[in-house]
Amino acid sequence: MINEPIGIRFEVSGTAGIITLDRPKALNALDHKMVCAMRATLDAWADDSAVSVVVLRSAHERAFCVGGDVRAMHDLGRAGRAEEARRFWRDEYPLNHLISRYPKPFVALVGGLCFGGGFGISGHARYRVAGEGLGFAMPEVAIGLFPDVGGTYVLPRLPGWSGTWLAMTGARIGMADAMALGLYTHHVPAERWPDLVAALAAGDAVEPLLARFSVVPPPPPLGPLFPTIDRVFAGGSVAAVMAALDHAATLEGVEGEFAAKQAETIRRASPTSVHIAFAQMQRGLAHDLAGCLTLEFRMVTRLLAGHDFYEGVRAVLVDKDQAPRWQPATLDEVDPAAVAAMFDEPLPDDLLLT
Repeated sequence: MINEPIGIRFEVSGTAGIITLDRPKALNALDHKMVCAMRATLDAWADDSAVSVVVLRSAHERAFCVGGDVRAMHDLGRAGRAEEARRFWRDEYPLNHLISRYPKPFVALVGGLCFGGGFGISGHARYRVAGEGLGFAMPEVAIGLFPDVGGTYVLPRLPGWSGTWLAMTGARIGMADAMALGLYTHHVPAERWPDLVAALAAGDAVEPLLARFSVVPPPPPLGPLFPTIDRVFAGGSVAAVMAALDHAATLEGVEGEFAAKQAETIRRASPTSVHIAFAQMQRGLAHDLAGCLTLEFRMVTRLLAGHDFYEGVRAVLVDKDQAPRWQPATLDEVDPAAVAAMFDEPLPDDLLLT
C-alpha cells in the first residue's frame, strides 16, 4: 500500500490494482501530487506479478475528472513561478504516454464529467468503458489553453472532421455520441460496474468479461448532424471554417441552429487558442502520441508566458465574470504563421518521450 495523498487512492484487490479518484470538492481535478502518485503506483504495479489488471475509476457519480488543476497553474504563473507550473505538465504528459503503452490491461471506468486531463488519464487506456452519465469535452479553448494531454493525437483520428469540431468549440457530448465517435471502447451501465470490478479482481479474462457486461448504446443524438460537422469543419483554415459555419447558420431548422451555436461558441473562446486547436488537428496525423505530447509541451510553455491563459482562468474560474479580454481580441487578428512557429521552434528543454 502506498502512502496516499488526498485526492487519489490505491489498492490491490485480488489480481486487480485499483486507482480511485476521490477529490470531490474539485470534481477530481488532477493536481501535481495526484499525477506523481499515480505514476509511481503504475510503475510499481507494472513489475508486480500479483497485479494482472489495472482499473481506474472515480469515487463519485457526478464526475470522473474535470481536468488538470489549472487554477493552481494560473496562481503559480501569476506568482512568478511558471517553472513550477511547467513541472505539472512535464509529469502529466509522460503519465498519459505510459498509460497508452501500459504492459498490463488497463480499464478506465468513466462516468460523469470527463474533461481535458481526465481524458488524458483515461482516453489512452486499452479499455475505455463509458457509463450512461458520461459528459465528455475538451473545453480548453474557453480558458486560453488548447486540447492537450494527447488531444493532438486522438482528435484528428476520430471519424470525419468531428475531432476538429470538438477541438475548436470545446463542445460537450454524451455517452452515445462519444461511443459513436470511438472515444470509448465499451458501454457498461454504471450499476454493473461493481460486479465488473469484482470479476476483474477475481482474475477473469478482460476482453470476454467486457463483452459480457457491455450493452449496445442508443443511437447518437448528434448522428444527423455528423454530415454537417464534416462539411463545415473540413475547411483548410480557421477563416474557411468560420465562413462555412456562418453560411450554414443561414439554413432553416436544426442544421442552421447548430451552426449558429458553434460559430458563437468559437467567437467567445480565445482566438489564439482556436487557431492553436485548428493547427493541432492539421498536424496530429503526422506524429505518434509521443511526438504530439512534445508539441503540446512546447505550446503550454509558450502560453504560460503569454496573456490569454491567465485571462481565461480569471474570467471563468477566479472572478467568474465570463467576460475574458483576449489578446488578440478576434480570430482575424491572429497570425497563423506565428502560431505555426510556436509548434515548430524547439524548446531548450523539449519534452522527449520514447
